[in-house]
Amino acid sequence: MPKMKTHRGAAKRFKITAKGRILRRKAFRNHMFEKKPSTRTRRLARETEVTGGDRAQVKRLLGL
Repeated sequence: MPKMKTHRGAAKRFKITAKGRILRRKAFRNHMFEKKPSTRTRRLARETEVTGGDRAQVKRLLGL
């Protein structure tokens, strides 16, 4: 059987922690910052964990 290749787009978007959690960027942090409160943009700047059904899909794309 051939080896499973890592999805290169997914590899650039997700990060694996030492404990095996998958981190992702939050949405709504690309443009139009004048309308958004600074507290919101600071909150959106942090990374968060991938949860739920997305977790299995991302693990498959990353070849884990």
